[in-house]
Amino acid sequence: MNRDSAEILGLQALGWLVGQEDYFLRFLALSGVETPELRARAQDPEFLGFVLDFLLGDDAVIMAFCADTGTPPEAPMQARACLPGGDLPNWT
Repeated sequence: MNRDSAEILGLQALGWLVGQEDYFLRFLALSGVETPELRARAQDPEFLGFVLDFLLGDDAVIMAFCADTGTPPEAPMQARACLPGGDLPNWT
């Protein structure tokens, strides 16, 4: 996976979240972003990394995203590693 592919997956994840009311409301609360800001923030690779962090932080959310979008389960983690902040060591 390269950076462009990672950003595309981050955008897909954000689009999916917008359609999932419960997850989306939790995402907005955790991110501190207001709905009108989403379009501008969606162009920021760091923000897209946060979107992927949100998905990866909850097994139910990541499994639902992958199932609904046909995304291979390993792809979000690979994408996260390509975005800013994703190169941090994983100690688990």
